[in-house]
Amino acid sequence: MNGITRADVESYMYKVLPPRDAVVKEMETQAKRRSIPIVGPAVARFLFQLAKATQAKRIFEMGSAIGYSTLWWARAVGEDGEVYYSDGDPKNAKEAEGYFKRAGVAQRVHILVGNSLDLIQDVKGKFDIIFNDVDKHYYPDVFKVAVPRVRSGGLFITDNVLWSGRVARPKPDAWTRRIRQFNRLIYSSKQLYTTILPIRDGVAVCLKK
Repeated sequence: MNGITRADVESYMYKVLPPRDAVVKEMETQAKRRSIPIVGPAVARFLFQLAKATQAKRIFEMGSAIGYSTLWWARAVGEDGEVYYSDGDPKNAKEAEGYFKRAGVAQRVHILVGNSLDLIQDVKGKFDIIFNDVDKHYYPDVFKVAVPRVRSGGLFITDNVLWSGRVARPKPDAWTRRIRQFNRLIYSSKQLYTTILPIRDGVAVCLKK
């Protein structure tokens, strides 16, 4: 499986999940068929829970691909909330927009195309949640840009922080070294209270003090 959890445990976790609606299932099918990276349903449910628990109404997602996790965020914030989708590929953004319309959440999603580290600086104000899922070599740069933009009591959440277990192996490659650097930053930061959960590819949840 992913080199983090036991294969039988991982298989069980996904089998026990409730069924998803037609739009979400189609996104999962497309992601699998075309090797598009998405957080998957187990992590997506966790993200939805976090947004609901913190009553998040303003979320910025850095690295959105076809909008799978964006859709879960948009449903979590409700009709009076807003989610910022950001991705460097206009084709991804166009496809994501179609899914948002079909799911009935398009009016609460702002679609931004370009480098997420630049785009977030073009949007004013603080966020209840910032979700980081950009290319991994940018992770330390995201830390510097994103943490100041999370409100006190808000969450800075990052996917892929265990990188299929590669973070624990000797002689890491360049991307793995950047993820390890990022993990040290979030645990050593006096502004954050951090927990890394070994679900799927590793999710870091940082509470802004």
